[in-house]
Amino acid sequence: MLLIKTKIGSSSIHGIGCFADQFIPKGALVRKFIEGFDLEIPKGKVDALPDAAREQFLNYAYFDREANLYTLNPDDERFVNHADDPNVGEDPSRDDAMGEMYALRDIQAGEELTENYYEFDDEARIRIEK
Repeated sequence: MLLIKTKIGSSSIHGIGCFADQFIPKGALVRKFIEGFDLEIPKGKVDALPDAAREQFLNYAYFDREANLYTLNPDDERFVNHADDPNVGEDPSRDDAMGEMYALRDIQAGEELTENYYEFDDEARIRIEK
């Protein structure tokens, strides 16, 4: 779940993007996994979906091979696009809890939020190379 104000809009990276709707200082907690809000779905259930439904689901979910679960964020976080040099990510100086992402630098209002999918998604390559 995003913990900051955002809005979605047209992205130069990939169609739709998630944009900061406030100033976010470096180090601020931007996203946190919240059980009961963020959805965890076993891989087997996703694999059993009809092709069109599975393809749509996989546009927005990320996969944790170790847990064998997909996570789907139902808020604007699903529109955060990939960047090799992201402005949101894990903070290596912290013992991050699952799903915590921080501002890696100051983020201005109106700036697109980006994450490095390879940090948390075992199927990132599939989404990035589409």
